[in-house]
Amino acid sequence: MKAEKDLPVWRSLLYVPVNVEKFVDKAHTRGADVVQLDLEDSVPPAEKARARTLVEAAASRVSRGGADVVVRINRPLQMAVRDLEAAVCPGVHGIAVTKVEGPDHIRLLDELVSELEQQRGLAPGHTKFIAMIETPRSYFDMPAIAAACERLVAMSIGGEDFASEVGMEPTEETLLLPKQTMIYAARSAGLMPFGYIASVAGFGDQDGFRRMVRRSRQFGFMGASCIHPGQVAIVNEAYTPSAEEVAYARRIIEEDRKQAASGRGSFAVDGKMIDIPVIRRAETLLRRHDAIIAREARKQAAAG
Repeated sequence: MKAEKDLPVWRSLLYVPVNVEKFVDKAHTRGADVVQLDLEDSVPPAEKARARTLVEAAASRVSRGGADVVVRINRPLQMAVRDLEAAVCPGVHGIAVTKVEGPDHIRLLDELVSELEQQRGLAPGHTKFIAMIETPRSYFDMPAIAAACERLVAMSIGGEDFASEVGMEPTEETLLLPKQTMIYAARSAGLMPFGYIASVAGFGDQDGFRRMVRRSRQFGFMGASCIHPGQVAIVNEAYTPSAEEVAYARRIIEEDRKQAASGRGSFAVDGKMIDIPVIRRAETLLRRHDAIIAREARKQAAAG
């Protein structure tokens, strides 16, 4: 795996239609790591132009609880350019690039965003990218897409759109291979894989949803979109290392220090063999834990 980038903690990304005032007004109270202002599917065509004018002010409002802000933009390119012109600003931390065509598509938008950042006095790379894979063509280009530019921090499969393009039902079984392949492509470039192993559409069964999200983390997902505020706390919890996992990782690191002092590179903990890959996994988990603690502290401070 490529050396990991300095990735943000984005466990939960709550979708909020930027043109629906009641959702924008309450978004900062939901506890999401990211509020994802939507300019795409949840905004009807007749409302697109007005929705763009709302982005900058909405970004300031929805981040009052300490959330970062991502804007989901449209295809085709003409609409994407207008969306980016409205979205690249100090209060927007990322862009969800829909229907990614290939690495050249990402590089083209990266060039445009770099120019906008420079014009607006933003630090280079201020605006991160999430690549959304939604077609068979882009599926076969995922490793190249994941490595296309430095501002990319995450990748996801848009299950409904992808299934529609392929002509299959969007079930856990049919999407398992595409989603696992996406995880491998994302991690090969040091990106976060976003999503769930099954569909997020049925959010009424909270216990079932919680089980599904925990299982998703076992596959390697690091964060996911939420289509309902009730999903946020469950996603944050499931994509956070548990107290038991943190304690076990600390035991491994401590034992590794002791064994290294006596010249041993492998050892046993609770009857399980521990060697370098397990130690690295424990170190990664503890770094993730520390980053999440820092993220939660910032959210609490922002919320007052």
